[in-house]
Amino acid sequence: MEFQPSIRNLFLSARNQRKELEQSSDPTSTIYQENLQAAIATLEECRMIANRITLFSSNETEDDISSGDLQYLLIDYFLADLILKDSLSSRQAVLRRAQDAFERYLSLLDTHRMLSKNDRKLYERYIDGRDDFSLMTSDDPSARRDAKIARYKQENELKLKLEFISKVPLELQGDDAALRELYLAEIALRNHETFHTLDQIAQELKILALMPPTPPAGPEQQQADYRERMGRRGESYSDRLDPPISQLVNRGKAGPILNKDGKPLRPFTLLDSRQRLRDGVFRPDHSLPTMTIDEYLEEEKRRGGMIDGGGEQSGRPAEPDEDNLERADADTMKAREWDEFTEANPKGSGNTINRG
Repeated sequence: MEFQPSIRNLFLSARNQRKELEQSSDPTSTIYQENLQAAIATLEECRMIANRITLFSSNETEDDISSGDLQYLLIDYFLADLILKDSLSSRQAVLRRAQDAFERYLSLLDTHRMLSKNDRKLYERYIDGRDDFSLMTSDDPSARRDAKIARYKQENELKLKLEFISKVPLELQGDDAALRELYLAEIALRNHETFHTLDQIAQELKILALMPPTPPAGPEQQQADYRERMGRRGESYSDRLDPPISQLVNRGKAGPILNKDGKPLRPFTLLDSRQRLRDGVFRPDHSLPTMTIDEYLEEEKRRGGMIDGGGEQSGRPAEPDEDNLERADADTMKAREWDEFTEANPKGSGNTINRG
């Protein structure tokens, strides 16, 4: 085939571009999206060449495909995987486009009878309802958990097998059997990942279908968005939260108050003098006190909000008046009664809870 070297170089270039994208730290950057579109275009060209030269015939099986051509069965898989990373296009359109690529990949493998028994059942279930496809058919939580664990173990086994086969010594790289086993192991792993991704796509499409449609942007909004993307926000744009005085003047904060007929153009307040207007402009932005502390205390005393005394003097007992005999006798009788009470009721006598 005269086009075979061309598709080989394009496919190798696309895989290298895919590896570089996986190492990128910012998938939302402009450079990443540009490189992503370049890799997608390279894989699209590979697919066009494969179709034009009829690389795979519908009457061929796995044994009829050469070991070197097995890798080209993954063109649509890699294409779908890259399409899902597109953050510039509509999300629903991206999901549909990736879904179509995954479907072409599975259909090609099914045509050549390269799907396992389990993958064949999943593919038939997907064909019956692509938008309702799910890996879990049971609503039983324990059954769903067991199925997830089984698929997780299967995926790890496929990854370990592919990793082991890919570490073939350099002297065995030309071995056709080793190369064939490597590509078949990668195809088995990609099949597993394909059904898992199709499950996620179906769930995301259901969520997007429930969301309200986004209203189309008007011409002014489209122009503003274009300026944002191109980094040109316009000469009148400013990041300041407080507008400059010139904008306040233009918004009607200054200018004539009355028109030619004497009618007011905007609300205004009459002041008695220009000096009062200046004082109001240059006054502090906080409320100033209207009285001193001493004046405030005097006012509180007058209103009854404060009482004299307190402090250290309030804790001292009043000195007894030696000339007041009646007060002295009353204090003595009170002290005697207290002594008699404490003798009749010793401390702790009322606590009967803990007595044995």
